Amino acid sequence: MDRPAMNDVEKNSDGNNLTYLETGKATYEETGAVPVSSFEYGDSVYAKLQRLAGRFNVEQRGIERVPEDERTDNSYFNIGSMWLAANMVIPSFTIGVLGKALFSIGFVDGILVILFFNLLSTLTVCFFSTFGPAFGLRQMVLSRFWFGWWGVKIVVLFNILASIGWASANIIVGAQLINAVNPNVPGFAGILIIAACTLLITFFGYKVIHLYEFYSWIPNFIVFLVILGVFAHSGDFVNLPLGTGTSELGAVLSFGSTVYGFGTGYTPFAADYTVYQPANRPRRKVFLATWLGILPTVLFTEMLGCAVMTATSLNGGNNPYQQGYNESGVGGLIGAVLFPRVGGFGKFCVVLLALSIVANNCPNIYSVSLTLLMLGRWTRHVPRFIWTVIASAVYIAIAIPGYSNFEAVLENFMNFIAYWLAIYEGIALADHFVFRRGFSGYRPEDYDKPEKLPPGIASLISFCFGIAGMITGMSQSWWVGPIARHAGKPPSGGDVGFELGFAFAAVVYCILRPIEMRFFKR
Repeated sequence: MDRPAMNDVEKNSDGNNLTYLETGKATYEETGAVPVSSFEYGDSVYAKLQRLAGRFNVEQRGIERVPEDERTDNSYFNIGSMWLAANMVIPSFTIGVLGKALFSIGFVDGILVILFFNLLSTLTVCFFSTFGPAFGLRQMVLSRFWFGWWGVKIVVLFNILASIGWASANIIVGAQLINAVNPNVPGFAGILIIAACTLLITFFGYKVIHLYEFYSWIPNFIVFLVILGVFAHSGDFVNLPLGTGTSELGAVLSFGSTVYGFGTGYTPFAADYTVYQPANRPRRKVFLATWLGILPTVLFTEMLGCAVMTATSLNGGNNPYQQGYNESGVGGLIGAVLFPRVGGFGKFCVVLLALSIVANNCPNIYSVSLTLLMLGRWTRHVPRFIWTVIASAVYIAIAIPGYSNFEAVLENFMNFIAYWLAIYEGIALADHFVFRRGFSGYRPEDYDKPEKLPPGIASLISFCFGIAGMITGMSQSWWVGPIARHAGKPPSGGDVGFELGFAFAAVVYCILRPIEMRFFKR
C-alpha cells in the first residue's frame, strides 16, 4: 500500500510500540489518508531520511492521500499562477514560431490555429485540476480508477518518458539561448545551470514550487512585453497571406497537433498541484482559476512567436531574422529583434528567457518524481525528494549529448510521445462521464486497494486501439499514416493522430468496459 514501511513504529503514552496501522487506523482505514507525521516514525533509512528532510521543510509526502486537515492551500491565485508561470516561457514562444518554420502557415491562419486548438487542449488540464481538492490524490494515482492497479503501469511509463524527454528538450533550448548571448559558455554549462536551479526548487516540493511560480512569471512577462514593443516599433511585421486548398488543410491540422500537444501536456500532472486545496473548493472555481492561468498565457506567448516569425520572410528570406534563426534557432530570432535596438539590455532579456525554462521544467521534474513512486512498491521505499535528484541526473545525461548531436531526433521522439495524452484522455473521460457519471462514482479511499480497482483489461485494450488510431493518423517526417495522407496534400498530408487516438480509445473503452464490469463485478 501507499504508506510508510510497515516496520516503522511510534510510542504511545505508556511507552509501548504501536504499528503504523494502529496509530493511523482512523485516518488510513476509513479514508486512505496518511498524516505527514507518519513518514518520520521508526529507525529505517527511509524514516531517517524523512526526519532529515523535515528539518529543512522539504515536502515528505509522496503519492499517499492528503488528509483534510493538511489541505491548507487556500489561494486560488496559487492555482492559476502555477500555470501562468509555467507557460510564460520561451518554449511557448517557440510553438508559435513553428507555424511558419515547419508548416508554412500564414499569420492569420496561424493565430486561428493557436486560438482554437488551445481552447481545446487546455480543457483537460483545467478539468483534472478539480480532482485534486475533491480527492486529495495525485493525477497518476487517480489514473488507477480508470486503468486499474496494474494497467496504470503502462500510463506511468509513458508519463516518465514524456516528462524526462520534454525536460531534456526544454533545457537544450535554454542552454542555446545562454550560448547565443555568450559563446564562451558551452552548452553543457548552460544545461547544468538551468538544471541546478530547477532541482533546487523541485527538491523542496509543493510549497516552494508554488511560491516560485507565484512570482517568476513577472520578469518573463516584462521581457515578452519588451520583445512585443521593440518588434512592433521596428515595422518588420509581415502579414503573411492565408493558404488555400489541401496544402493549407494539412498544414493547419499538423500545426494544430503541435499546439494541442503542448497545451494538453500538463494533463498528467494537473491534480498534483491542487491536492493541498481544501475539499470544499467549488469545482467550477478551481477549473476557472486554472483556465485563467493557462489559456491567456499560452495564447499571448504563442501568438507573439507567430508574429515575430513573420519577419523572416522579408526580402525573400535575406534578412537578419532568418539569418539569426538559421544560426541559433529561437535565440537567434529573438536576438535579431533585441540586440540591434536595445544592446546589452537585450542580452539580459535573453538570459532571463533562458532561465524561464526553470518555471517550465518544475512541473516535469516534480511530477516525474511522484510518477516514479507508482512503478512498484519498491520505489516507495525511496523518498520523493531522492527521486527528484535521480530524475534530474537522468535528463541532464540525456540533454548534454543531445545538445549538439541528437536534438532533432529527441524532439521527433517527444512529438510521438505527446500523442499518448489524447489516448489517456479518451479513456479517462469516457470512464468518468459514461460509467462513473461524475465525482460521486468514486471511492477515493480505495486508491491503494487492488481488489477494489478495475481490472484494467478494457483500458489496456482500448489504449492499444488508441495507438493504432494514432499511427494511422500521424504525420511525421519519418512516418505518414494512411489516413493522414488524405487529410492534406500528399505525401505529408495532415496530422490527425491525436484526434483518431482519442476517438479509437474512447469508443473501444465504451464497448469493452461494460463487459469487464459484468465479468469482474468491479
